[in-house]
Amino acid sequence: MSDFVLLFPGQGSQSKGMLDAFDGIDVVTRTLEEASDALGYDMAALIRDDAEDKLGQTEFTQPALLTASTALMRLWREKGGAEPTQVAGHSLGEYSALVAAGVIDFSDAVQLVAFRGQVMTQAVPAGIGSMAAILGLADDVLEELCVNASDDSDKVWAANYNCPGQLVVAGHAAAVDRLMVSAKEAGAKRALPLAVSAPSHTPLMQPAADAMALRLQDITFSAPNCPVWGNASATTEQDVEKIREALVAQLISPVRWTETIQKLAATGVSRGVEMGPGKVLSGLVKRIERGMIVGVSVTPDQLESSINLMAGE
Repeated sequence: MSDFVLLFPGQGSQSKGMLDAFDGIDVVTRTLEEASDALGYDMAALIRDDAEDKLGQTEFTQPALLTASTALMRLWREKGGAEPTQVAGHSLGEYSALVAAGVIDFSDAVQLVAFRGQVMTQAVPAGIGSMAAILGLADDVLEELCVNASDDSDKVWAANYNCPGQLVVAGHAAAVDRLMVSAKEAGAKRALPLAVSAPSHTPLMQPAADAMALRLQDITFSAPNCPVWGNASATTEQDVEKIREALVAQLISPVRWTETIQKLAATGVSRGVEMGPGKVLSGLVKRIERGMIVGVSVTPDQLESSINLMAGE
């Protein structure tokens, strides 16, 4: 069996009923119960029904996605799926990757990301910040446009380097609005405002980063059992204290996903599995490294196929 990577999705991959295809599977049920015990509310009901429209709220989205990814990871192992040689997660998904690598216990992690969602929401008052997806411009062109759209009071930064020609920007709402106009004038195919108010992965998240730095000191970290790729650095780290620091840096630094996948391919990784709801990451990988094959885990059949794919069958 050759090297392969498990990829864990971030915010935006959630959907009501995202674990319905796995209903009644014991390990999935137990994972939902463990999350409920840690958080004090019914995680299964949130994911299945979302009766109060909370799944789109950051403080609920983040633990729900972590729970879904962890449940699928546990099912993967229960079915005899091979252990990954490397793991990586997009934004919030970095926490799922750390759970998979044995760095953080799931119960601790699900409480951590609930807290992360709360402090991110609180860091910038509603209406002050925004995010937008820009399609069809080169990274360096968009970076220059961000500089030009910023002034002393309002700033915008590149926040997610998702794949060539697809970047997300974030910052003060006025600067993001200016950036979208200038991006279209510069030839962008599309400039789309995103339905989020927290300008993630920018310096505006410094209050959240400070709060997370304190909270992370209360959590036991163990050495990873395989390399975990960090969003902020696009590198792997074995030292647990540096992993803590990376989770703080992640909040105020762009997600370097394109570079991460390119580096994975350069190490010889040619296969992977998106371990979580949806197919966002598998789609991005196709645009970054065409030669990398990525399976998905949206249904039990797809999970089984991915298990066989990683086993070389």
